[in-house]
Amino acid sequence: MILQVANLDVDYGKARAVSDVSLHVKPGEMLFLVGRNGAGKTTLLKTISGFIRPTAGTIDFDGADIAGLGAEQVALKGMRYVFQDKRVFSQLTVRENIELAAYPAGIRLADAIDTVVGIHPAIAKFLDSKAGGLSGGQRQLLLLGRALIGDPKLLLIDEPTEGLAQGTIREVFEVLDGMKGRLSMVIVEQNLSVVCRLADRVYAMREGRILAELTDPAAIADQAKLETYL
Repeated sequence: MILQVANLDVDYGKARAVSDVSLHVKPGEMLFLVGRNGAGKTTLLKTISGFIRPTAGTIDFDGADIAGLGAEQVALKGMRYVFQDKRVFSQLTVRENIELAAYPAGIRLADAIDTVVGIHPAIAKFLDSKAGGLSGGQRQLLLLGRALIGDPKLLLIDEPTEGLAQGTIREVFEVLDGMKGRLSMVIVEQNLSVVCRLADRVYAMREGRILAELTDPAAIADQAKLETYL
């Protein structure tokens, strides 16, 4: 397993946001988390990636226990988190946004640009434009490309299609589909048509707990069944 989470608890003060969650991710697997807003999905991703400290439980990534490590340390071990808010450094150019991801990974800027442009060639024409002028979809594609710099082993992606127009959702879908099998991914997603078409496995969450694990391809492709978890 590239990731093994066991009996994870996460508290916000006296409130428990994630309770006794266990899950695993296989190498090259595309795993989706589904559930209502407030189910604990984002908290779970932020805890795995080091932005939130767990109250209890273990997080094993690529053979090492990373529970309690900070986000920078986790990222340098080969796990990257793509935030839900599609936030880029608006006053910097796209090229400079890429450079900020390349430097800590020890990657040449030219190679980093090739990585980002490689997943969506249209980004090349915006390299010297301010990133704040990009559309929501373009920002999402830039963030996905940045996350791939340095060949990470695992991506955690939070709501990649949220707030995007249908045509842009198709572009993001095609990029995710093209990344499938190249590395492991855990994706929080409310667009169930995307989940049905891309997922290798699905965990459904409710009230901070894992409610169900779907492994059967027919069940995963059944959007009506997935909707019962929302």
